[in-house]
Amino acid sequence: MKKVKEGDSVSLHYKGSYEDGTVFDSSETHGALKFTVGKGTVIPGFEEAVLGMKPGETKTITIPPEKGYGPRNEELLIEIDKKELPPDLDPVVGQRVEFSKDKQRLQLTVAEVGDDAVVFDANHPLAGKTLVFELLLLEIEEEGE
Repeated sequence: MKKVKEGDSVSLHYKGSYEDGTVFDSSETHGALKFTVGKGTVIPGFEEAVLGMKPGETKTITIPPEKGYGPRNEELLIEIDKKELPPDLDPVVGQRVEFSKDKQRLQLTVAEVGDDAVVFDANHPLAGKTLVFELLLLEIEEEGE
């Protein structure tokens, strides 16, 4: 039976949770995940975990921040004066806000709301977290198929 190797395109179901068991993402929501191993389109720990898997095989893996979304970077906390924010923005802690500048889109999370300023967090929401994934490999499409 075929095993996943670098360059293969794979299709799998997954459930991602935090160490406490809280689910943050699942392929049940948006269908099976498809990617090519070695292209860097998924986090390194996820890519490494599928290597050697066979269709129909299940696996539970724990991915530390270094192989996931990286450590939290406190330098990515940005304080913006409320006067500089769009007038229709009513920021709430935890809210995800998208800003566009020079054709670039930036997703930020509201970290703190003060009287005169708002602190936004530009870290990925999963940065600094250890992630647990349950995987079920559905299919392997070998390179060149």
